[in-house]
Amino acid sequence: MADIEPYESALDAIPGAHPYPRTSRYHDAEIGIHRRPDGTEVRYTKRRLLPPLDDSAQDAAPHVVGAGERPDLLAQRYFGDPGQWWQIADANPVLDPRELTDEAGRVISIPLAGGFPQGDRRV
Repeated sequence: MADIEPYESALDAIPGAHPYPRTSRYHDAEIGIHRRPDGTEVRYTKRRLLPPLDDSAQDAAPHVVGAGERPDLLAQRYFGDPGQWWQIADANPVLDPRELTDEAGRVISIPLAGGFPQGDRRV
């Protein structure tokens, strides 16, 4: 039986291929290559920089958190995909996404369809 190439090697053969699906928060992240002293290449995802937070955010809508809400449930409601919770986290100044919904009555920002504009990013 022929050897099967690893997933990463198969992607390397396709120009522009990326190891993350289009809906992933890492899809647009740059892939770096580290070369070890023995010549072995190690691929890694470089840091993903976030869009700047703007207090007058016209590209986001306010949402008052209700009891029992979670980021994934909000993503399902607003984007039709619970896996897009990270877009809500990116639009708010939190380090832990659970902070978004841990307090009923908190007002959070929900990014509008189309996401954030490209350009300046925050670290």
